[in-house]
Amino acid sequence: MSNARIVATQRLTQVIKHRQSLSEGFDTAELSDSRDQALAQNLCYGVLRWLPKLQAILRQLMSKPLKAKDIDIEVVLLIGLYQQLYLRIPPHAAIAATVEVAHTLKKSWATSLINAVLRNCQRQRDTLLAMVENDLTARLAHPTWLLALWQQEWPTFWEAIAHANNQPPPLTLRVNRRYVSRADYLQLMSAAKLNVYATPHTEMGITLTSAVDVYQLPGFQAGWVSVQDGAAQLAAPLLEVPAGARVLDACAAPGGKTAHLLEYYDHIEKLVALDCQPARVEKLKQTLQRLKLTAEVHCADATKPDTWWDGQPFTRILLDAPCSGTGVIRRHPDIKYLRQPTDLTGLTAQQTRLLETLWPLLLPGGKLLYVTCSILAAENTQLIARFLATHPEAQETVLTLTTTPGLQPLESKTCLGLQILPGGEENFDGFYYAGLIKTS
Repeated sequence: MSNARIVATQRLTQVIKHRQSLSEGFDTAELSDSRDQALAQNLCYGVLRWLPKLQAILRQLMSKPLKAKDIDIEVVLLIGLYQQLYLRIPPHAAIAATVEVAHTLKKSWATSLINAVLRNCQRQRDTLLAMVENDLTARLAHPTWLLALWQQEWPTFWEAIAHANNQPPPLTLRVNRRYVSRADYLQLMSAAKLNVYATPHTEMGITLTSAVDVYQLPGFQAGWVSVQDGAAQLAAPLLEVPAGARVLDACAAPGGKTAHLLEYYDHIEKLVALDCQPARVEKLKQTLQRLKLTAEVHCADATKPDTWWDGQPFTRILLDAPCSGTGVIRRHPDIKYLRQPTDLTGLTAQQTRLLETLWPLLLPGGKLLYVTCSILAAENTQLIARFLATHPEAQETVLTLTTTPGLQPLESKTCLGLQILPGGEENFDGFYYAGLIKTS
């Protein structure tokens, strides 16, 4: 019978050995106990969050590296170290349960190795942690190339960014104003003994101080609320959709921003939502169905308008472009392992292609909102600067959001666009927004 550590070993092996995204195949449904499900998820996300540090500690505890064919045993060791260093499971119980995984993998020869390494970690814990403090990559648990880039681009904030990425993200909800007000839903949450607060800089956001099963939230199944980070909730108000507008959401799945646009504006004439991956389009449709919202959905490549466009220009375009995801590492810690510096060339080329293709589909006087969940200049300010330099009919518009009392307003000023860094006093994900107006 499967247990949490076996499931975690299988999933982490797919990520580390086969470079598969954790979210692609992560499913704890085979675990019947909710506590086992929670533990498996904790182990997967925790190991990937602290992978560089755990690997550095493992190197100190091993006389020689394991063979490539035994990557699964290395994963078991990393899971064991994570439990020793970050979880409150009694050490003897964690060690015994982790050793048992080797039997399930039919590698009983590794049981003595796993037992010895984990017991040595228990004895040398303080010394090992002190040693890795001298290794920047291990201490901050981020790849060297990414830390170097952040030091260059964010000399004041780079270390704070890394620390923010290593914290579990908050659970933030978007209240569906078609069904209930934020004030009323806050009262419902209070009555349910849940600690929440109104998410700053948002009109309908609510942040929980601790995570819960969303299906147990009041009205979730009925579409009263959706899960969406505060930074992502800024897209709808920043797009400023006028009455009777035709709107394009060009990279729409899984549908959070599409749904928010339809909830936020009740006067949209038509909203076209695109995505090129069938599985993601299905998630988009499910999102709209749960919220009882309607859009024209296409499984199509946004850079090939002849396959989906009816020839009528759009008043507003939301381009939430595929990106490095460096602003949402705290939600997807496998990005630290899977993303490579060479990826940026292909990503910026794709972003540029999307922007160049969709711009002609915008009405004169219309607005395009360019969005990424990246904090890298190559995908954000530098890309927008190049576009403006080659398109005299494109004009940047200043983006300003109403601030919560006591907070500085979020506003794009001297630099291009609005860059939000992960964490900070708002505790948002990292997002970038740039508004482009097409002059007559």
